[in-house]
Amino acid sequence: MATEPHVRSGHVTALRLYDIAYAIDLGRVESIWARHAGTASSRSRLSATPAKAVTFGVPPVALPLDAIPLQLGPLAANAAVTARIYDFGVVALALRVPAVELSWPDYTALLNAVDAHVGDGGDGRLWDGLLARVRTLLAEALERPTGSAIEEDYLIGTVHAFSETLTAAALRDRVDLAPLLSGEQRALSDAARRDLLQQSFSYYADDLVVLTWDRAFIYEPRGDSDVADVLEVANAQLLEMRYYDELLDDELPRMYGLVQTTRRAATNILAPRRFATLARRLYTLVAEVTELTEKADNALQVTEDVYLARIYASALGLFRVPTVSAAVDRKLSIIRDTYTALYDEANSSRAGLMEFLILVLIAVEIVLALVRA
Repeated sequence: MATEPHVRSGHVTALRLYDIAYAIDLGRVESIWARHAGTASSRSRLSATPAKAVTFGVPPVALPLDAIPLQLGPLAANAAVTARIYDFGVVALALRVPAVELSWPDYTALLNAVDAHVGDGGDGRLWDGLLARVRTLLAEALERPTGSAIEEDYLIGTVHAFSETLTAAALRDRVDLAPLLSGEQRALSDAARRDLLQQSFSYYADDLVVLTWDRAFIYEPRGDSDVADVLEVANAQLLEMRYYDELLDDELPRMYGLVQTTRRAATNILAPRRFATLARRLYTLVAEVTELTEKADNALQVTEDVYLARIYASALGLFRVPTVSAAVDRKLSIIRDTYTALYDEANSSRAGLMEFLILVLIAVEIVLALVRA
């Protein structure tokens, strides 16, 4: 491999996403932040892409938090901290560590050090503290807060400038992306390298995006953050689908138990009401889950920007969002079929009860007629 260029400017971003509520009132979030910080928050938008091409469904609110010091081995760094709040109940926390005048091996080492310190296997107390601050600050904006333990994390290495001007092709030839994207110190096999670098994208001759399921590398000389924002949204969608997948996993056995209990009481005169009450409960659950999953599905609307659309679709596929979404749809379908059957049973029970009452009234009329005779 030819001599590796130095990273003149860039950063490493660690993302951690949480589902903290059924929904979040973003207007109230903006009011809370204005009172708390004395400055306005900002609604996120893609910086370099026309709104008609790609846009947020409901733009999330970005809150700049206080920077925090990190000790990354021998390197001390101040990490900028941002919380991005999505209306469907997700908070995305981001730590950004600057990378200035580093050799490529040192830049790779920095990214791996960030991962070791704050990644999935690192000390979670830092994230817990940040999340607790956000929960407390935004408490009045949270609709039906949740204590879900589900979270997602992602690591992004971004370079804006090298020590020399490079095309995407030259960059692939001059630097080894495999250690950065895999976190492995040992050399990978040719097959593993091909798989690791398979999801590569370039629009201009001098930009490059390479995606993996837990890391990404972005070379963007123009300095815009659109690709990183798209990756964050894809992670938010994965988190939301995983949350509802697990919620429905817990709900289905409970639903079966309630249905059996209701059916055992079917001889009771109140059976129609019990059937209808349970059916309404299940219908409400389906409606709520459908509403929130549709909000998550529409978090980003891609219409004309083919390049970002390809990156977005690739990220969704790598993160298995369509697979988890399909599992949620199947479980919702089971619940829909169940409440339909319960409504049918409730109607049948009411009809049976009405027929019985009619027969009783007829019998009473006959008895009264005989008595009067």
